[in-house]
Amino acid sequence: MQAPLYQVKAEFFRMLGHPVRIRVLELLQHGPVSVRDLLADIDIEPSSLSQQLAVLRRSGIVVSMREGSTVRYALAGGDVAELLRAARRILTELLAGRNQLLTELQQADAPVTVHTTR
Repeated sequence: MQAPLYQVKAEFFRMLGHPVRIRVLELLQHGPVSVRDLLADIDIEPSSLSQQLAVLRRSGIVVSMREGSTVRYALAGGDVAELLRAARRILTELLAGRNQLLTELQQADAPVTVHTTR
């Protein structure tokens, strides 16, 4: 019996649920990147990066290419980049709403000045 679609989606998002994986995907949005360049951009041990890249590769989200002694990674398709852009738009809207709420709360906490006429 096949898993329900909602369960498969949950597994997909769980796989994305690591900050290093998200950062790798962000860096790959603009084209293939060597492991050396990924290490330069992400403050992580090489073995940890390798582990995270393996998760992304097994999931089929990224592909690797060997060019001599250099290994480069790329997104397997453009849909991942679109997903990251959609996440950015959603987060921007959520944070904008929170900033507005924060401003309203701060204004509500401001001391009220009462002017009286004599």
